Amino acid sequence: MRSVLLALALVAALPAQAEICLRGVNLSGAEFGDLPGKVDTDYTYPSEAAIQRLGKLGMSAIRLPFRWERLQPQLNGSLEIMELAYLDQTVRRIEEAGLVAIIDLHNYGYYAKKQLGSAELPAEALADIWGKLAQHYRDRPKLVFSLMNEPYDINSANWTKIQNTAIAAIRKAGAKQLLLVTGTAFGGAHSWTSDLPVGNNGRDLLGVVDPLDRYAYDFHQYLDADYSGRAAECSAAAGALKGIDDVTAWLKANGRRGFLGEFAASNKPECLTALRQMVTKLDASPQQWLGWTAWGAGAWWPADYVFNLDPTPAGERPQMKLLAQRFKAKKPTAMCGPEAKP
Repeated sequence: MRSVLLALALVAALPAQAEICLRGVNLSGAEFGDLPGKVDTDYTYPSEAAIQRLGKLGMSAIRLPFRWERLQPQLNGSLEIMELAYLDQTVRRIEEAGLVAIIDLHNYGYYAKKQLGSAELPAEALADIWGKLAQHYRDRPKLVFSLMNEPYDINSANWTKIQNTAIAAIRKAGAKQLLLVTGTAFGGAHSWTSDLPVGNNGRDLLGVVDPLDRYAYDFHQYLDADYSGRAAECSAAAGALKGIDDVTAWLKANGRRGFLGEFAASNKPECLTALRQMVTKLDASPQQWLGWTAWGAGAWWPADYVFNLDPTPAGERPQMKLLAQRFKAKKPTAMCGPEAKP
């Protein structure tokens, strides 16, 4: 806890764009199961023991996915009291473990099969839930808001406008937390500056507007042939690593900051090599990258899930051992942003 207080003191003393470097993992469970589902039957929030274990590995952040429909069962309605209590409890446990909680609306640009930006689900719906969450959490300065996980078929220009409505609502509520915005086409680093059927993220997402200028772009990047994170092979590792380099250059050229919210590798030797190369690249550019969270930890993943980061009876898996080396190489209180040094 003392290190957390020191980190917060450092934040107050540094320029506005300096942030605690966010290095950690995704901790799944709350996004699982069919809707609406029953807690601890169809989906679950992480246990205190699971969070404490991760904190002891030396990371600084946990990305926590959750579902919009469970937290707000009626569009523009009140936040569901018990679901909010589960989220509150988990955020508190993460902070008590000395970590930063990144709460991630894990909905792919949809609510109950309605697409954001449509007549059935206008941009104001996203602004509504984030305005309410901002009101609720505005006195928790360490918390990070990740506005939406992996929208994939919304036009990039429209998606920028949708996110801007949510940002405005968050700031109107008085919340000053760091925000993570993303692009469409799953936010892939490898295609960030490409002309796609849904637009061009690298062009249109420059239109993000935050009155506090306290935001970063959330990228995702997997290593398999179609970059989807559905296969153990890593035949597209070279393209993925090039994507990271290209995004680093884009961030630098445009004076922006990034965060790699999802990436993973199987335990194949060549995939572990690519994983090490990726996190090394990110850590080497702290002026552009605020950090990363690997996929995926969580007690409900099957033991044979290829990207499982929970330990086996024999101990930590090779992927987590590799990541833990990176955690230990960087202090939990290290800062990222324009003034940071590799």
